Amino acid sequence: MCSILIDFIASGEKGENIMEVTRAYKFRIYPDATRREEIDERLILAQQFYNKILEKSIESYKNGKTKISMAQFNSFVKGIIQEDKKYLKLYSQTRCEIEFRLLKAYQNFFRRIKEGNRKAGFPRFKSRDRYRSITYPQDNGSFSIRKSRLRVSRIGTMPIHLHRKIEGTIKTLAIKGEGKDYYAVFTTINDVKAQEVRNTNPVGIDLGLDSFIAISDGTKIQKQKFMQQKRKKIAHWQRIVARRKKGSKRREKAKMVLRRTYEYSTNQSDDYLHKLSYTLINSGYTSFAVEDLHIQNMVKNHRLAGSIQDASWNRFIQLLSYKAESAGLRIEKVDARNTSKTCSNCGNIQDMPLSERTYSCQRCGMSKDRDINASINILKRATLGQRESHARGENVRPQQGATLEELRTDKTHPLLDAVIA
Repeated sequence: MCSILIDFIASGEKGENIMEVTRAYKFRIYPDATRREEIDERLILAQQFYNKILEKSIESYKNGKTKISMAQFNSFVKGIIQEDKKYLKLYSQTRCEIEFRLLKAYQNFFRRIKEGNRKAGFPRFKSRDRYRSITYPQDNGSFSIRKSRLRVSRIGTMPIHLHRKIEGTIKTLAIKGEGKDYYAVFTTINDVKAQEVRNTNPVGIDLGLDSFIAISDGTKIQKQKFMQQKRKKIAHWQRIVARRKKGSKRREKAKMVLRRTYEYSTNQSDDYLHKLSYTLINSGYTSFAVEDLHIQNMVKNHRLAGSIQDASWNRFIQLLSYKAESAGLRIEKVDARNTSKTCSNCGNIQDMPLSERTYSCQRCGMSKDRDINASINILKRATLGQRESHARGENVRPQQGATLEELRTDKTHPLLDAVIA
């Protein structure tokens, strides 16, 4: 029944200086009332279809069949459709993609068990709030764009706001519902000629809570705590949702307000991280060394978990990485152990509680800002080019847009408040 291979190709080499790059483009769509009903109905069907397959797989396991595979899911699907024909409203390959989602959830579960993770995370049944997208995994006529209108199989045609040009070959389409808004997310593959940039100005970046990033050239940048700024409003609406009767319209309205509050804070953070990563890429640096952080282990400290999640370190590294790749720059991750405890001058390791913001070496006497010291250690571990040189010479990639130095003098720049002199 389902034989397609659903795969997202990572960026990689495809010949001499040619990179195969995967990109995602997200556009707002404006379905009318009829199309909204069609999308909402299929989101509900997709959520129910996922849960039905999961239910069948659990029953199969209890009956002694432990093997989990796509072939097994296909046999479940035949029975599910025979029991209820409504699932035929879902596009055939959309049903295949739902099977793939569950298969991937099982694979991640088994992987975590092998790794000895106590919280292996068995695949869970999805509520309607947790299943908000349907995917068309192949551009085989199931969707198309003509004159700023998106046509989707079994849903219909609707306006789409194409605020940027789609580059590359479109491979997949996902229709997402976020609150009352709807979005189309296209995944594309494009062959890009890799740029060659001489690594003349490498830097190390330390990620932290006191300052969001500290760069080995002495620059420190802070990030607003967008989620914490909305913490009271979120808590207020969480209490309202908890008080209202399940299944009521008033509860759904309260959940919508709560969801929009979360989305607003997330969008603020994303906007800031996009601007910051763009500024770093165009500030004359030729490579970046960052810590290989394990966020899941770090959030076990419940006193810092909220601040760590609000910091969005992984999201920042993700945005910086793909922008650097497009510009021909390198990103290298290094072991994060003892970067804050090690003297960047003599290599001495000493205890450094979080309350101490200045590193004073007990061996050589060096005194340096804690985060700047850590960023220098990160750069040294990466062994990128001229590790001790941060001068911008003639061979450095030309700067574009605002530089970090310009941010200190440009009073109108959106990142002005983030930079600490």
